[in-house]
Amino acid sequence: MAAPKASKTNAMRKLDDLGIPYEVFSYDNEDGRIHGTAVAEKVGLSSETVFKTLVAHSGPNGFVFVIPVGEELDLKKAARTAGEKKIEMLPLKELQKWTGYVRGGCSPIGMKKHFPTFIHAGGDALEHVAVSAGKIGLQMKLAPRDLAEAAQASFADLIK
Repeated sequence: MAAPKASKTNAMRKLDDLGIPYEVFSYDNEDGRIHGTAVAEKVGLSSETVFKTLVAHSGPNGFVFVIPVGEELDLKKAARTAGEKKIEMLPLKELQKWTGYVRGGCSPIGMKKHFPTFIHAGGDALEHVAVSAGKIGLQMKLAPRDLAEAAQASFADLIK
């Protein structure tokens, strides 16, 4: 369901600045179910079109991977894509320090620092994708190419 006038997040402000159209959906997170497939169900979108934002690192170098919520990131493919020998997921306790976002509200757009960002290749064939709008309880739907532009991302095969 579309959100009433929500306060703007960094991700939404960046899309506004770029003139990229998007639609915001809000969902109830009081039940604690903020994992991707639950969010897809709550906002009435298919889990193939709702993408999660994962942050990984190789030492001090951070990377962002955006994949469908029902899929699992293949760390070997991700490392190859990022040009690293090995990467590992960023510990959750470090997420806010690195990105400015919290688990369940991490958007690939508007992080406090830009990291090389990659969107799963299947996403570019979709009419739209939904990602976190930068706050738990908010999702935003936009065209995949617009997401790539706003996140300065490229498309790559990332899932198992």
